[in-house]
Formats: sequence, structure tokens, C-alpha cells
Amino acid sequence: MVSLGIPWQGPKFATEATSTGVEAFCTGDFVDHEAYVSLAEMALSTSDARIGTAIAYAFSRSPFAHAAAIRQLHKRAGDRIFIGLGTGAYSINRDWFGVEADRPATRLGECIDVIRAYLTAENGETVSYSGTFYDVNARIGAPVLGRVDVPFLVGAFNGGMLRMAGRKADGVVGHGLFTRRWWNDVVRSEFATAAQKAGRSQEMLEYGWVVTAVDDDDPDRAALDARRMIAFYLTVATYDPFVDAHGWQEETSRIRAAFKQRDSDAMATAVSDRMLDEIAVYGTTEQARQMWAAKGPDGLPKDVAFLAPPSYLVSDRRKQEYARAAMRALGQE
Repeated sequence: MVSLGIPWQGPKFATEATSTGVEAFCTGDFVDHEAYVSLAEMALSTSDARIGTAIAYAFSRSPFAHAAAIRQLHKRAGDRIFIGLGTGAYSINRDWFGVEADRPATRLGECIDVIRAYLTAENGETVSYSGTFYDVNARIGAPVLGRVDVPFLVGAFNGGMLRMAGRKADGVVGHGLFTRRWWNDVVRSEFATAAQKAGRSQEMLEYGWVVTAVDDDDPDRAALDARRMIAFYLTVATYDPFVDAHGWQEETSRIRAAFKQRDSDAMATAVSDRMLDEIAVYGTTEQARQMWAAKGPDGLPKDVAFLAPPSYLVSDRRKQEYARAAMRALGQE
């Protein structure tokens, strides 16, 4: 049975969340919050929940910096930790971080290899790796090493990154757009095929975001916010294979035209009822429960589903209201 998770919103909210059945918390990176700092707060504020990054920017830090943070956090939280890494957009890596990000799948795969090399080294061993993007030959004299096992997941959407995840990682952090069709026909298939070819286990840890907008007092507003969130996601051409697979080219063209005009209402209107129903969980508590059940085990990530309130043009207060409503609706199931 899938466990429920939710984005981290502080210790007080975490206590409230766990009382409704939430079993996992995740965090990420942006200009006003750092994933490993937030993860430290989570480690100090929770005792049983799974905690991790979903996702942290891989290339904004060196593999050494990732590994050092993970090793320190593992001392506090142990096996509760998971690490989700993503590449971020090429322009963000270039313009925000000042780092190279070409061939992102290969680069991320090597980054995971190097992080694991640091985490699995025993005292006295040289941490060594030679690849296309990373060359490491670290002789660490201090007796501070020793094996640390944490699961690595990749924020993977399309085939190339999913195949890399199958070769190098333990699983995937699914995007909020993922539908049953995308999970089955692309995500699970690509990961398993690549893992088999690499001689690795085909078992995939499945964590993923689910767009959830629940409001008993104003379900129409909830549906509108979910439509806007979906529309905003689809302004990015990266997701064109997803659009093509579902036959949503016409709707997506209208979304992008409206986005260029900064017309959020037209963006939302362009999201068809079918798109909304296949992607999101929304409406009243009862409607949300029915939609959740209708997704079935293959329409959701099998391990952890993060309830993700819409964030596009939604206030922080309203996001918290959506989160609480979703936890009450689905945490009791």
C-alpha cells in the first residue's frame, strides 16, 4: 500500500501531518531554502517518518559536498533518509550556479557514482573514480569513513534519464504530471529494461508527486487551481513526449499561446477535463477519495505519494489549506 508524504512545512505542521497518517516528508532547493539544511531540520524534528530530498539540484554541489552532508545526516536519521537528485534546467545550471550541465543524464549518473564512492569507502581506502565528467582520487587520512547505505532516486521524466536511473539509481521521483499510462508505458518499462541490461535489480523505488486540490467549501476553485498547475507545467517543451503520448497537442498549444499572453485564465481553460482527471486529485473530500481509489495501485507511485497542492498563483495560506484537506481526505483511507 502506498504511503502518504507531503512537502516539509516545518516541525509544527509535521506533527499535524503525522496524526493524519502521513509517513514521509520531502524537501528541495530554491533561492530561499537549501535541501540539506531543511533535511537536517526534518531529522531533528521527526522520529519515524521517511525524510529526504525530492529533489536536490545535483550539479549545484560537488559529489563530495553531497556525500559529506548525507554522511552527517545519516548519523542522526539513519535508514529513514532517501536522496532524490535532479539536474535542473540547463539555463539554471549555467546562469544561477555557474556550472556545466551538458549531457545531463550521463553527468548525473557519474555524480551518483562518485557520491556512492565517498559513502561506501572504508577507513584507509582511497576514494577513486575516473569518468567523463568527474575524476576523483581522494586519500582521506582521518578515520571518519565507513559504509553508509541510502537509496538514491532520480527526478526522471523522459526515456534517457529513466534509462540512466535504471542503470545507476535505486528508483525514481515521479513528476506531478505522471498518469497511469506514463507510469506503466514509460517510467516502469524504461527503468526495468535498463536495469536488466545493466545486470541490476529491476525493482524500482517509486516516489512521486500527485497534484491534490481538495476544498469542500469551494471545489470549483480547487479544480481551477489544479488546472492552472497542470497548464504551468506544460509550458515547458521538455514534456512534449508526454503530451504526444496522450494526444494532448492541441490543448498544450493553447496553453502555451495563453502563457505567452500572460493569460492564466485561458491557460486553465485549455486544460481539458480528461487531462485534469488523468493527472490530478481534486474537488470535495468525497470526490478526492473516489479519484484516489480510481487511480489504483498502478496509477500511483507504489512506495510514497507526495500530496502536492497547486503552487502556481496560489498563496502560501491556501496551499496549507489544500495540504490539510488532502491529508484529512486521503490519510484516513
